[in-house]
Amino acid sequence: MNWLYLIAAIGFEVVATSALKATDGFTRLVPTALTVTCYIAAFFCLSVALRTIPMGVAYAIWSGIGIVAISIIGLVLYRQTLDGPALAGIGLILAGTLVINLFSGAAPH
Repeated sequence: MNWLYLIAAIGFEVVATSALKATDGFTRLVPTALTVTCYIAAFFCLSVALRTIPMGVAYAIWSGIGIVAISIIGLVLYRQTLDGPALAGIGLILAGTLVINLFSGAAPH
């Protein structure tokens, strides 16, 4: 069940970060409200997930999936492109997240 909270936390964080760009420095009310609300929800869900998922594992998964998702959203919604080294770095982060989940004894399964 706590894995569902981690997934929800990642989803809320991705929405919040995507909306953060649209706040235009917190000058636009609706994106600002969405950003704040989603960050609060994300941290609540993360705190529940941390009851049973080790902090380092949860944060690695949170950041790894979040970076990939935000990179894709940046490309699709904001037409932001990444160069080869950035893509390679993101690939390494994703690989690390997979290694933790698939092979580490620290990640509860």
